[in-house]
Amino acid sequence: MMNFLGTYSIEALTPLDQSFLWEMLYEALYVPAGRAPFAREIVNEPHLSRYVKDWGRRGDVGFKAVAEDGLPVGAIWLRMLRDEEKGFGYVDDETPEMGMALLPEYRGQGVGTSLLSHLIEAAQGFYENISLSVARENPALRLYQRHGFQVVAEHGDSLTMRRKLSHS
Repeated sequence: MMNFLGTYSIEALTPLDQSFLWEMLYEALYVPAGRAPFAREIVNEPHLSRYVKDWGRRGDVGFKAVAEDGLPVGAIWLRMLRDEEKGFGYVDDETPEMGMALLPEYRGQGVGTSLLSHLIEAAQGFYENISLSVARENPALRLYQRHGFQVVAEHGDSLTMRRKLSHS
């Protein structure tokens, strides 16, 4: 696939991608304009680490965008989070929560659209829905809306969104 910065491929995430997933978890944290970025250690907090810790467990599904130089530049993933593990985008026990991030220099180039389309296609027939949480001001909100996500709950400045998937 092409973007303005060159070609890239989409590949499955594996347990070997654990360190990259931690970086993507950090990049997924929305920082409003004019605010200082979070300390990197924030991803070790249980309410965030649950999204990527021990990646590769049963039910984990995800993909990474890899630039032509072989370096990963973005990721998208689904994880079932239930009971005490419920995340910010929790809808119900049958709906996996989605995480997604790109390195800043790859945003706005179509890479996120490709990753999201790829994940939705891969999840068809396996899940009835997928969900996520997004800040109202996050530009990614428009991407999610274009891909059929709808708001199902509001929590302060965050929205919980769900996308229904077709059965095949």
